[in-house]
Amino acid sequence: MYVCGPTVSGESHMGHARPYITFDVVYRYLMHLGYKVRYVRNITDAGHFEEEGREAEDKIQKKAVIEKLEPMELVQKYTNLFHWAMRQFNNLDPSIEPTATGHIVEQIEMIKILITDGYAYEVNGSVYFDVKKYAAKYPYGKLSGRILDDLLESTRDLESQDEKRNWQDFALWKSAPPEHLMRWNSPWGEGFPGWHIECSAMSTKYLGKEFDIHGGGMDLLFPHHESEIAQSTICNKHIPARYWMHNNMITINGRKMGKSYNNQIRLTELFSGRHPLLDQAYSPMTIRFFILQTHYRSTLDFSNDALKAAEKGLKRLFEAYNELLKMNFDPAKEFSQELENNFNNYCREFDDFINDDFHTAKVLANMFSMVNSINSFKSGSLEKYTLSEKTLTYVKSQFKTYLENILGLKEETAADQSKLNGVMNLLIDIRKEARSKKDYATSDKIRNQLMKMGIQLKDEKDGNMSYSFE
Repeated sequence: MYVCGPTVSGESHMGHARPYITFDVVYRYLMHLGYKVRYVRNITDAGHFEEEGREAEDKIQKKAVIEKLEPMELVQKYTNLFHWAMRQFNNLDPSIEPTATGHIVEQIEMIKILITDGYAYEVNGSVYFDVKKYAAKYPYGKLSGRILDDLLESTRDLESQDEKRNWQDFALWKSAPPEHLMRWNSPWGEGFPGWHIECSAMSTKYLGKEFDIHGGGMDLLFPHHESEIAQSTICNKHIPARYWMHNNMITINGRKMGKSYNNQIRLTELFSGRHPLLDQAYSPMTIRFFILQTHYRSTLDFSNDALKAAEKGLKRLFEAYNELLKMNFDPAKEFSQELENNFNNYCREFDDFINDDFHTAKVLANMFSMVNSINSFKSGSLEKYTLSEKTLTYVKSQFKTYLENILGLKEETAADQSKLNGVMNLLIDIRKEARSKKDYATSDKIRNQLMKMGIQLKDEKDGNMSYSFE
């Protein structure tokens, strides 16, 4: 399984949480079934990005200049933050996590093949893929449902268009201007790779010419994955993946999330609650649970009300789960065949639902169908009833397998999380006050002591501060 990883030019935000939680569940379930899974998730730490409707750019180069850091220093900083966030979500590490900069040689070799086979051409030290020639023989646009003629009609004047034979051609290699920091030697001169060739090179190296699953967000469907298919089909004589899986987008209060709307919420802000759109802090497990309550191919709308409901729902689910684990068969109590059938059916359907395109939402819905009954066994209308020993064993096993091992949820102590956020926000306020009084000794002491404890404070452009764990 190959999943497109993050571009580490900045902090991961709410939109990044969804794909990696989604494919963590896929990874966990396949291993649960007994498969040996090689899960490759790359780190994009260089490359010329050609996103639909935007000027092409090297995001790492651009952000490194803004933050006055070496590009690889910037990459390390945000890679560390990404890994930290993934641990908070209880995501398993991938089997292999290759970087784009670590596979320049493989990318150059693929580009050579594309040129030799006549599907790529060099202009002024840059190399482009000839989409029009490819589409004459292969079904370009099949994955995304795009039609080449429609793409031709929507031509826009974007960067490097004068170099290309056709507007829809995409960069495989870009010539580096003198001021460009990230550059490598190639047969076409010093330059840097295009975005799409990176994933083709890394997936081929670690998974072969054809592999089982390729995953990523819906925003990668076109042009990224469509371009991967084109490159790999020519180089490897194979469409790379047998199955393509795309999670849908997250919206915020019904609106698309994006920088232009000023509604991107970073994960550190979600965990600390320090963002204008947030009423409070939300724990990583609350966010994971919130994401899994909706099928991965459906749009997921974020709101404070929805996350608060998820927080309560998760607490209620684990309270019932803990009660279930304490339950024992009691021969002195009445046996109910109806309850017996219901519990067995609900738990059997866990398997049916997860096998139906990983429908985690339906699995959780069945769990909640049992929550009231579980609570009522202790004190309520079902107090005088019992389940058979066989059913209890089965239900406990299914709950544990799905809740903990497949869905990857774990119980959090809400009080501890609340206290931590309270203490951190107090320290941040004290530090801000010290800085306003030019008491830099106190300000630095707070920052340095927290750093020794593995907690990193970050000064934001708007004057606020956020924190994260190393």
